[in-house]
Amino acid sequence: MHTSPTNARDRLAIALDTSDLGAALALAKTVQPSIGVAKVGLQLFSAAGHSAVRAIQDIGMDVFLDVKLHDIPNTVYGASTVLGSLGVQYLTVHAAGGKAMLQAAVKGLQEGADAADMPAPTVLAVTVLTSAPDASPALLSERLTDAVTAKCGGIVCAATDLPVIRSKASDILTVVPGIRPAGSPVHDQQRIATPAEAIRAGANILVIGRAVAAAEDPTAAAAAIAAEVAQAI
Repeated sequence: MHTSPTNARDRLAIALDTSDLGAALALAKTVQPSIGVAKVGLQLFSAAGHSAVRAIQDIGMDVFLDVKLHDIPNTVYGASTVLGSLGVQYLTVHAAGGKAMLQAAVKGLQEGADAADMPAPTVLAVTVLTSAPDASPALLSERLTDAVTAKCGGIVCAATDLPVIRSKASDILTVVPGIRPAGSPVHDQQRIATPAEAIRAGANILVIGRAVAAAEDPTAAAAAIAAEVAQAI
């Protein structure tokens, strides 16, 4: 069991979806009073690699490395070991890769962290992407079962999947993207929720992207979301 962060700040992750490390750091610093986790995705990691992880750690934020590993178990194990040694707090892997691959990721990430004397990290199994219009309950259940069996600390799922997740794995950490404050544009996300809706449905960590990054005042937008989450906890 992985306990949920207890305060609103640690239950929010800002998505740094840019290839410009300077811009990513500027956004992270802007929202840091309200958001405690920074999500480094494929775009930023491809551009800046380990430097992006270290730069975010240097300003005092946890790193959520969202690279969605999906390969043969041995390759995922090797990559996870390297990433664990960086001290990332969260690492995504595709649940579609199957139980053996998920187990390899869990083993590698922990071994990498242990070897570098880093805090225990969490593997997040990505169930079904939020850009997919709907997920079969059977597919969701199958991937959730694999994640639990492989001892993944958490999963990434849409807010609309939370009732199924919570009925089958009440203790697993749930990370939910596709969060949009009421009245915000949907963009390319199909299955969305407001911050309060997601928290009340059982989300532990919310990933916030354009709703803050593209806001006229990102600091105020982040603070408003944090206040909504604090009220919903």
